[in-house]
Amino acid sequence: MAANRSANADRRARIEEMRRAEQSRERRNRLITIGVSGIVVLGLVGFGTFVLMKKSDEQDAKEAAAKAPIKSEQSWDAKKLGRNHVETAVKYDMKPPVGGDHHPVWMNCDGVVYYKAINDVNAVHSLEHGAVWVTYSKKADKADVEKLAAKVGKTKYTLMSPVDDQSGAIMLSAWGKQVTVDNAADPRIDAFFTKYVQGPQTPEPGAACTGGVGQ
Repeated sequence: MAANRSANADRRARIEEMRRAEQSRERRNRLITIGVSGIVVLGLVGFGTFVLMKKSDEQDAKEAAAKAPIKSEQSWDAKKLGRNHVETAVKYDMKPPVGGDHHPVWMNCDGVVYYKAINDVNAVHSLEHGAVWVTYSKKADKADVEKLAAKVGKTKYTLMSPVDDQSGAIMLSAWGKQVTVDNAADPRIDAFFTKYVQGPQTPEPGAACTGGVGQ
């Protein structure tokens, strides 16, 4: 009898020890889980903060670019540029034109690349809606033309076409604004897009760039 009681006591002691060990293991696992979760949360918060700060920095850079002057940019008094709708030929004072009387129907400019010359009178109407018009002559390098076409193709309120008799290899025009560059790597291209795609010079901001004419 005494031997049985001793054996039972030993068995209960081992069971109790195993139970305490299991409880200790569960507590340790919970602490590890909580710790890992905390690290993950902190990591996500830190990453989220980094992303927000990066976006804020990018926005600040865009705003700064929109305010900064563009080297060698030409400007015309927007108030003196005609805005009448006409269906006759218009003689413009600059090539490509940056404003003036124009056709009642705009050139589609929702990131459209035209590989043949387009009518100035339609393109000027697109500028009135806040589009940037990228033009190039035969002096432009083929690789630069392709790079610009890719940029225009993914940018709303832009259009691109050849203008063989323009003075520069590559020219960018907005309503009352124009700049000439030699190649697609010129930083003034991004600055011009940032500043003038639906920029403050736009006579009719938000007006359509689709539903006009194309080729």
